[in-house]
Amino acid sequence: MTTILGLSGSLRAGSLNTALLRTAVGLMPEGARLDAHTLHGVPLFNEDDETAHGAPAPVAALKEALKAADGLLLVTPEYNNGIPGVFKNAIDWMTRKPGGTDLFQGKPVALIGASPGGFGTILAQDMWLSVLRTLGTRPYFEGRLMVSRATEVFDSEGRMSDAKTESRLRDFLAGFTEFARR
Repeated sequence: MTTILGLSGSLRAGSLNTALLRTAVGLMPEGARLDAHTLHGVPLFNEDDETAHGAPAPVAALKEALKAADGLLLVTPEYNNGIPGVFKNAIDWMTRKPGGTDLFQGKPVALIGASPGGFGTILAQDMWLSVLRTLGTRPYFEGRLMVSRATEVFDSEGRMSDAKTESRLRDFLAGFTEFARR
């Protein structure tokens, strides 16, 4: 069984990106599963707190999930044309020892995102690439998924209601899962 860790980079209860991640869980190909997580409970990184108390429980859980995963799917919002601070903060916490950046070395990683705007999350996805390169990951470049005008793609309950986007997501997940298996 191929396991992909999926992380939503939004804390909002009605997050379009968390809705996208929930949808992805049900669209994984045969022989694969998506272990979906959010960033709830991850505090702002403070090395003094880390020294005094170690990694907080939510951070330790994310690190264990990453260690056990065959790949990482980042479901990123875009705030002010960039990476959400809360999401980058969680990744920064995950790079701390034990495990540190070794958890990311050679790990297959894909980026997707949803936005109410017309450009999807293209700028945030591009900004993530320098972080992923620094961490030594193996980014998936064989496809791109940016869900534009996402308020029209999900219903009021956060369920995907657009068949075309669902098909694109299913195809993306199949391609990334195959990439992670190689």
